[in-house]
Amino acid sequence: MIALTGATIVLADRAVGPGNLVLDGDRIAEVAPTRRLPTGAREVDLHGCFIVPGFVDVHVHGVEGCDTLDAPAPIAEIARRLTRYGVTAFCPTTVACSPAALRTVLAAVGEARATPIPGGARVLPAHLESNFINPEYRGAQPLACLRLPPAAGRPADGPGPRAAASGPVFTAEDILAEIAAARPSVGILTVAPELEGAIALIQELVAHGHRVSLGHSAATYDEGLAGIAAGARGATHLFNRMPPLHHRRPGLAGAVLESGEVAAEIVCDGYHVHPAMLRAAVASKGPARTMAITDGTAGSGLPVGSRGALGGRTITVRESAAFLDDGTLAGSVLTMDRAFRLLVETVELSLVDAATMCATTPARELGLDGVGRIAAGALADLAVLDGRLHVTQTWVAGELVFDRRRHA
Repeated sequence: MIALTGATIVLADRAVGPGNLVLDGDRIAEVAPTRRLPTGAREVDLHGCFIVPGFVDVHVHGVEGCDTLDAPAPIAEIARRLTRYGVTAFCPTTVACSPAALRTVLAAVGEARATPIPGGARVLPAHLESNFINPEYRGAQPLACLRLPPAAGRPADGPGPRAAASGPVFTAEDILAEIAAARPSVGILTVAPELEGAIALIQELVAHGHRVSLGHSAATYDEGLAGIAAGARGATHLFNRMPPLHHRRPGLAGAVLESGEVAAEIVCDGYHVHPAMLRAAVASKGPARTMAITDGTAGSGLPVGSRGALGGRTITVRESAAFLDDGTLAGSVLTMDRAFRLLVETVELSLVDAATMCATTPARELGLDGVGRIAAGALADLAVLDGRLHVTQTWVAGELVFDRRRHA
């Protein structure tokens, strides 16, 4: 047994401390406010620190020079590198890609899930920021890989005018065949609900156990509600790559903010979404329906000026975010520890609410049993933060996988 002693422990409804957190194997055995320790327990002194549930990032493309679509797919390396930022579980996220690239990354995800990565974060089923999005709101997504969902009366190989003629030759059915062949490795799919055939696609994906997230979309308010009625329960990076919220045209953002059924992702870097809008979104939906994400790229964790890749396209790290060579915003350079600090220090949320957005809500939305909370019987996935809210330790399944002093 291991006893983490002297820290402030952030529970689901309050922060308590100084207290002790007793780990027994991969589980939390006890949350104790006193110095009483189990006989024979190894003590780890964490006075002056905060213990929060390990961060769960449901939307991250890469970190420190690694992208999920690099060859060979570096899922294991991303898992190892994310732990220094307090991440204990993540959804490897892809941009729209070819069937062959999708097959490769889903195979890597499946392998990483079957055999946990020593020293790494838990690999969750992938988030496909998929081929079925609106080209007008694609952002850094490759136009040549976008397809219309299958629909009656349209040729199976007919991508329509939305796909570049010079792009890779494949159909929507080819993409769906790869998803069907690797269903346990596919968790979330981003879909634009206004596309022809999208509502039927959402229903089909939900029927097969996938979580559909609405995004990269020009949907009106009514089209957004139709996607939700079809079973979509997420929103991909709320406010980004969708029409702006307007008092007469609420659009997809308005539908998401109104719907209690939808848990919305939001990039918490202060650049993708202004802190004032972040406060408004949390006030509208509450921490229990809002998920902090990074939308991190291979540029995350690298110095300004560094170069990396997003789905094979070159990106450059700037102070605010990552950008393609043509100036298109291409994801963030955020890490989850920085997201947590922004929520507490700039948005002025409590430690409990910040932990809810960074761990509890995403874990619950993905149906992860015993993850994202600190309680007796829960998995011992933990982030230990110092007094300035910087990660000093990360624990996965009761194992210390990152220690800042050891890695200095």
